[in-house]
Amino acid sequence: MTAPALSAVEARDLRALAAAIIPASAAYGVPGADDEKIFADILASLGRDRDDIRTALGRLAALSRGSFADLLPGRRTEVASALRSEGGSALAALVRVVLLCYYRDDRVMQSLGQEPRPPFPKGHVVEQGDWSLLDPVRARPPIWRRVG
Repeated sequence: MTAPALSAVEARDLRALAAAIIPASAAYGVPGADDEKIFADILASLGRDRDDIRTALGRLAALSRGSFADLLPGRRTEVASALRSEGGSALAALVRVVLLCYYRDDRVMQSLGQEPRPPFPKGHVVEQGDWSLLDPVRARPPIWRRVG
């Protein structure tokens, strides 16, 4: 039997941090990242980022001097801001997983005016931008060495 990806304390802290990253919005009719369904997807999607996420949660606990989930809302905001200002690859992995799972949720996609479906095979229409913005890049000399 494999060990759980996160301890119960780590899962509670991650859920509280997910709510701080993406809170629910009554104005837009969307849940927060701590929503039961979204958070279950987050826990199921830790995969290769599990160790980085545990590292970020360890740093969060150190900044909290205990459990982040047990802090009062004002203190949670301070600690989350301190963690964000420290940054790092572990925190980037945590935020990436939260965002990916959040935007996979059908309710969130519908609130954005998107069909809750995979992008393929039907694809999505992407508004064309101003391709002339790439002209300075095209004008640069090659940054690679020719082979052969």
